[in-house]
Amino acid sequence: MLIGPGRVGMSLTAAGRGSGLDFELRDRSAGLGDLAGRTVLLCVPDSEIAPLAGQIGRSGASPALIGHTSGATALSSLSGAGAGGTFSVHPLQTVPDGRTDLTGCPAAIAGSTPEALEMAGRLATMTGMSPFTISEEDRATYHAAASIASNFLVTIEETAAEVLGGIEVENPREVLEPLIRRSLDNWIARGPEALTGPIARGDEATVEAHREALSASRPDLLSFYDALAERTRAVAAGRTRA
Repeated sequence: MLIGPGRVGMSLTAAGRGSGLDFELRDRSAGLGDLAGRTVLLCVPDSEIAPLAGQIGRSGASPALIGHTSGATALSSLSGAGAGGTFSVHPLQTVPDGRTDLTGCPAAIAGSTPEALEMAGRLATMTGMSPFTISEEDRATYHAAASIASNFLVTIEETAAEVLGGIEVENPREVLEPLIRRSLDNWIARGPEALTGPIARGDEATVEAHREALSASRPDLLSFYDALAERTRAVAAGRTRA
């Protein structure tokens, strides 16, 4: 059973249906008194996991296994449910709506017992995903990496589009799209060797010209640019040493 008909819950339900796995998708308000001995997956916001697990435990109908789909939340958040084991299945994918295709998506899994971990892996595989294990002590680091790769990418590209829009370039996303796609493809194929531009070639004069232009037009972005430039220097230096 999946509790929480949000974007992740609906996408997992659709993925399971495609492989013959018929999840029961239920809203948390529909009642929790029939969960005893069942496997339950909570697809709710992180802040609601522990309260909902506690509510399940107080219902007196503790599941055999209970899991969640959060990347950052510890398995201990599920302890209030009184289940025999706890697990997590986190699709390493951006899920903008309840129709997101999860086929081939990596999924970080964890389990408090061998049985719970096996269940997590089975659920991931049956919904078309490719499971890999994450330890509890590394959970927050894992989720930070995922946020950098996805959320920060959108932030960076939206910032670039804003800067172009500020100098009256029309359709900045369309203008930037080929550059963004090629840069991403190059990184997938070549890793840090895909790095190009003034910092990679040691052209600090151009970097300073960037800083002067931003200081005049978008001073609020100067610290943002400087932080990324410093990290880019470190990547470039590591590439050179390799």
